[in-house]
Amino acid sequence: MTRMNNAIPWAEPTLWGREEEYVVDALRSTWISGGPYVDRLERDFSRFAKTPQTLAVANGTAALHLAYLGMGIGEGDEVIVPGFAFMAAANMALMVGATPIFADVDPDSWNMTVDTVAPLVTERTRAIVPVHTYGNVCALEPLLQLGRDRNIFVIEDAAESIGSTYRGRMSGTLARLGVYSFHATKTITTGEGGAVVTSDDALAERMRLYRSHGVARTRYLHEVAGHNFRLTNLQAAIGCAQLEQIDRIVAKRAEVYEAYRTCLQSMPGLTMQTVEMDVSPVMWAVGVRLDAAKYPQGRDAVMDGLSVLGIETRPGFYSASAMPHLYGPQSLPVSEALASSILVLPSSPTLDAPRIHRICDALASLAH
Repeated sequence: MTRMNNAIPWAEPTLWGREEEYVVDALRSTWISGGPYVDRLERDFSRFAKTPQTLAVANGTAALHLAYLGMGIGEGDEVIVPGFAFMAAANMALMVGATPIFADVDPDSWNMTVDTVAPLVTERTRAIVPVHTYGNVCALEPLLQLGRDRNIFVIEDAAESIGSTYRGRMSGTLARLGVYSFHATKTITTGEGGAVVTSDDALAERMRLYRSHGVARTRYLHEVAGHNFRLTNLQAAIGCAQLEQIDRIVAKRAEVYEAYRTCLQSMPGLTMQTVEMDVSPVMWAVGVRLDAAKYPQGRDAVMDGLSVLGIETRPGFYSASAMPHLYGPQSLPVSEALASSILVLPSSPTLDAPRIHRICDALASLAH
């Protein structure tokens, strides 16, 4: 398959600040594992998110694992997660011995809602994990109220929604716990990396214990069977430089999203993710749902066609029902329909208007 020399990648990191300077400083300091940049990253992220406690961790999946451990979720518990999303929340439930219960999602927002979650609540339900897919924040208040009414933890998976807000507050900070990813493709990056945030000081202390081998007050004395979920000083140095540029990154992502909206909303055969009035999104990824009438060749063939034109894309997430070997048999009709029809376009804040128009024109050229 021939590819164009000026190919548009699906994602590019935005290294616009002092990343190199800070990494070299961390390296020369010899604090390359833990160190002052980790402490600074936690302080800076807390200030940005307006949350009192931030724990930096090795990646977003470790953040979820740590959240479950901090909440005491384990054998015999059920955790309700969306059937269409990246499956880290489900996988970490399995890792702690809990059972993931899959809620189908809304066909317009592509997120779980209280209507899909409430019928699944049982006496074994310990947590609800709304995933803010692609940066679009779930309709949170009804889910939070359900949690309050039934004494169920709500853990926001905000891995894809750093900077997005719901009713003026940043995603990940509205529930008792929120988790983030600093993966290379995310809104801010440390290469890998992530964070857990909470306003509960006791819960934060318990998670710090689990984060570092269960050792706190006395070296080599393990108070719990902990893990090593720590972030390195070298990675944190990148994150500190990223946070210095967060306003610029968020503004550029908003420009990219608005340019796509202008370009795509008038194109027949395409539907974008619906964003509620309560949400001000910072879209990590811009997805479109393809209408089979205009794209009868199917989503995967459209991806191949775009690749030939030098445009890298991603498919929508697989529905949990496509993985019965992990999660058992599921009936998730909306998740299944979305999984087979969503195409995720290049979404980096480095995109300029000419490249966005090239992507939209290429997508239009493949319609029938």
